[in-house]
Amino acid sequence: MVAPSHDPSDLALRPALERGDSAAFAALYDRHAARLLRVAWGLLGDRAEAEDAVQDAFVSAVGARRSLARAESVERYLVAIVRHAALARRRARARRPIPVAHVPELPGCAPGGTGVPDEALERALDALPVAQREVVVLKLDLGMTFAEAAALLGIGLDTAASRYRYALAKLRSALGVTP
Repeated sequence: MVAPSHDPSDLALRPALERGDSAAFAALYDRHAARLLRVAWGLLGDRAEAEDAVQDAFVSAVGARRSLARAESVERYLVAIVRHAALARRRARARRPIPVAHVPELPGCAPGGTGVPDEALERALDALPVAQREVVVLKLDLGMTFAEAAALLGIGLDTAASRYRYALAKLRSALGVTP
């Protein structure tokens, strides 16, 4: 996948976003919701909570429309507020266990051709520590580089790479896949 960048269509929406134009926000939602939902799912492990987090994030985006319109990358800004909304939801549920989500309904989440049943992959992903799952989602689903993921998460580049490496090792082990 291509890393988030200065999408020309997002740039064209900036004046309308700054005015709070609902059609511009609808276009932004249509363009980015599926990827943002995968980010939220990666943090929450629950589809319904992930959908709520994305909705919370768009409500926040409307309130912060001037900042959104001036952001270096509209998509990165949206990822950051979805992450914030998801983390707030996760804190609010007071550490109850993350249920196994039904990933195949989310486009692009279940890799094809792995030979691993979707349910096994879901359980393996859900078993990862959140910090590792977060890097995996940002790297694989959003195509971010380690540097971009590290900047978004507020961690060092080496930390992002290590979390990813440890997550892949745990996934391989849990699924019985040899590198």
